[in-house]
Amino acid sequence: MAVSSSSSPSRNLEIGIVGFGPFAQFLAKIMIKQGHTLRATSRSDHSSICQDLGISFFRDTGTFLEANNDVILICTSILSLSKVLNAMPLHCLKRSPLFVDVLSVKEHPRDILLKVLPEELDVLCTHPMFGPDSGRNGWKDLAFMYERVRIKDEARMLEMSCEEHDMIAARSQFLTHTIGRILSEMEVKPTSMSTKGFETLINLKESTMKDSSDLFSGLFVHNRFAKQELKNLELSLEKVKQMLQDKMTEEQNLNESKF
Repeated sequence: MAVSSSSSPSRNLEIGIVGFGPFAQFLAKIMIKQGHTLRATSRSDHSSICQDLGISFFRDTGTFLEANNDVILICTSILSLSKVLNAMPLHCLKRSPLFVDVLSVKEHPRDILLKVLPEELDVLCTHPMFGPDSGRNGWKDLAFMYERVRIKDEARMLEMSCEEHDMIAARSQFLTHTIGRILSEMEVKPTSMSTKGFETLINLKESTMKDSSDLFSGLFVHNRFAKQELKNLELSLEKVKQMLQDKMTEEQNLNESKF
């Protein structure tokens, strides 16, 4: 699969997409420009959107799997992945497509895919490190991680294990989303005295709140490293609070000594 929207793919692929939410739609638009043929299936009815994009939409998963897909792209939510995969009538497959997931955690989908899919089906776990905003002009030169979980052919991407990905993502992506959710709970809004730093916080809040609560929950529930990062955040907040309290006590003692 081509990973750069600025170059022509060496081969046009027939790609089936499972789950057709906002991120899948974003990927689909670029893949269509690259010349690939797309099909989609989803629990929600996205037939109208697919029709506008020139994508075949399948209500029936079995019929979708019977189609001549080279690649099946898994774009479900993290929380629904297991249910969706276990419900797929894999016996309907007429060939052996490459299964690729694009979820924001990696060990969880890897384990589910290996458990559910027959051994003859290749599995590639990926995480495009960009979204509709950062990748709106294409994803050339943007980070894209993957692990060849069960691949016969060599791939041309920067490889990273699922475990290493989740460890790094717990600190970067999960922590970013957590701070954004906290700012949202605090209902922070722009003010007439907003500094550049505060505007950055506002942008962080607005950016993370564009993503669903299911995504945020999935980043925590299915990334074993996220729990420690949440604990680290709590401990760090306590340290900062204690530092401020110590400084306040120091100032109070200093003022009292003057009298």
